[in-house]
Amino acid sequence: MIPFVKMHGLGNDFIVLDEWDLRVPSNLLTDKRAVRWCDRRFGVGGDQILVLGPPKKTTFPNARMDIWNADGSMAEMCGNGIRAAALYLHDHAPADLRGRKSYKIETGAGVLEVFIEGREVRVDMGPPRLLADQPEKLQTPFGVFEFWEVSMGNPHAVFFLSPGEALESLELEKLGPVIENHPRFPKRTNVEFVQVIAPNQIEVRVWERGAGITLACGTGACASAVASIHSGRAKSPLEVELPGGKLRIAWDGKPSDPVWMTGPAVEVFSGFLEPEAQ
Repeated sequence: MIPFVKMHGLGNDFIVLDEWDLRVPSNLLTDKRAVRWCDRRFGVGGDQILVLGPPKKTTFPNARMDIWNADGSMAEMCGNGIRAAALYLHDHAPADLRGRKSYKIETGAGVLEVFIEGREVRVDMGPPRLLADQPEKLQTPFGVFEFWEVSMGNPHAVFFLSPGEALESLELEKLGPVIENHPRFPKRTNVEFVQVIAPNQIEVRVWERGAGITLACGTGACASAVASIHSGRAKSPLEVELPGGKLRIAWDGKPSDPVWMTGPAVEVFSGFLEPEAQ
């Protein structure tokens, strides 16, 4: 039997597997197992699976985080996930790592440093990449939409609502998969729709690549904040309101400036998985 811990960050939920535990072999996960275990009826349920263990590429980081999406694909980075990973390391890592106030975690987007502040985690997400200095237009069956392309180590397409539009009336279940799989994005993309509430406050709904509609997306909140600040719609620091709760995002606006994300993560329960489930 495979031990796991269920965690979430603002309702964006994860099955956490620990490769330091000898019962979790490094070759355990397959795309079929990821789909099965993330299924909310036939498995534990989750938006992603986080596999934590020793770093692969260098001994400099403290740990590694691999991310499997609910559809069996893999992601480079997950903002809510890295906060969950940080608190997991703080509470459950091997004795020489447990209880620290900061960690350096190897991800598909590079090595990121996290800082434990009570039961919240502050993350240096690194500099963003605005892939164009101006918004682009995207032709879809539902019309033409303007978007900002931002990379936070993973791809994001950020769309701003027009005055008078409401996030509540957005048909994200229709728009999300069309944009995620649009030919414009050969590796698919995460999708954010943003409503500016005040100079330091935005509201965001997210369609995550490989997971669909989620209650929160940390990298999506960062990408939305970067696009809002860069386009002059908002100012740093920003409170980003997502369906699952709020994150605090700060970015000073220069290409080389890091994005800082602060928010909670929660351990929900633990249990055992059946490895034969394929």
